[in-house]
Amino acid sequence: MDKRNLAFGKMNFILLAIGVAVIILGFLLMSGSGTTEETFNPEIFSAMKIKVAPVVTFLGFISIIVAIIYKPKDKDTSIKEND
Repeated sequence: MDKRNLAFGKMNFILLAIGVAVIILGFLLMSGSGTTEETFNPEIFSAMKIKVAPVVTFLGFISIIVAIIYKPKDKDTSIKEND
């Protein structure tokens, strides 16, 4: 497959992978044991699960949008117009 026909470059894929990793990290920070009918777990209301994890996940989604929009600079600058 020709590299010129790809929609994304190498840097786009790297940024996408970083964004997906940050989203997974945010969901892992949100996860944990829940409350059952017999026991109440006050840990579900911690600042980590309510404030930090959603912000990390949101930043991951923003980084994926940036990775999609990112356009690398052209390496071919040797073509110049004749005046």
